[in-house]
Amino acid sequence: MNNKIIAAILIIIIALIGVGAYAMNGGFQEKQILRVSTTTSLEDTGLVDNLETAFEKEHPNIDVQFVSAGTGIALKYAEKGDADMVIVHDKKKEQQFIDDGYGTKRYPFAYNYFYIVGPTSDPAKIKGMKNATEAFKKIMEAGEANSSVKFVSRGDNSGTNSRELKIWNNTKANYNSSINGSSWYIETGKGMGDTLVIANEKSAYTLSDSGTYLAFKGNITLVPYLTSGKDLLNVYSAIPVNPEKIKGVNYNASMEFVDFLLSTEGQQLIGNYGKEKYGQALFIPLYGKGEPT
Repeated sequence: MNNKIIAAILIIIIALIGVGAYAMNGGFQEKQILRVSTTTSLEDTGLVDNLETAFEKEHPNIDVQFVSAGTGIALKYAEKGDADMVIVHDKKKEQQFIDDGYGTKRYPFAYNYFYIVGPTSDPAKIKGMKNATEAFKKIMEAGEANSSVKFVSRGDNSGTNSRELKIWNNTKANYNSSINGSSWYIETGKGMGDTLVIANEKSAYTLSDSGTYLAFKGNITLVPYLTSGKDLLNVYSAIPVNPEKIKGVNYNASMEFVDFLLSTEGQQLIGNYGKEKYGQALFIPLYGKGEPT
């Protein structure tokens, strides 16, 4: 047997070994699709892109596809069978989603705080206030008395919008008669990033999750006035869709993603995200610490 034949045989053997190794590592497996319905804040900050890249590197047979909307719409997508899992931030709606049989369990994995932000001129004079409810009350009173005071709301049934309405309710004001429809109160019906831009254009106050505010900080002049406290706590949870309620959902892939979010790698990625670009982390890892209250 001449050297050319031997060389050709060796090349074939090496190729076959490579093909076998590729197949053993899932190279020939048909990719699964994992549909994740999530909030605009996680998309606007860019965190979901980082999570997707890191997860797919470890799970090359799973294609993660995110669709973002306000929490209320994100949950509706899942209820209609258009998502395999949800990542949202409204505990009351999340629990209702589970109680109605659509979700299996909440997996809190990160938190930050909502910020009350506004123009540097601070026409409602809320600087130095420590209580979100009192700050909202002062904005409302100033808006009624001064045409230069505005508040911009997402008005989109999102987790942020739900928290905003909860704070208005705490002021004891009647939302429908005293706030909604008032000249100083503006609803955008848009996500957090767009709402921040509109509030900035109108020199208005708004409620934003801290992550999106920090991500947009370089493009707007709004400044934060209240940045912490029980009323402003913002917890993010992942919830797999219940396969017994919605047939055909990819529950196994959902749990793979949950495991990744709660893993050391996932928690480190979340905890480090934003430090280099924005000078501080946009989210605080939660797993193992207990859900803050």
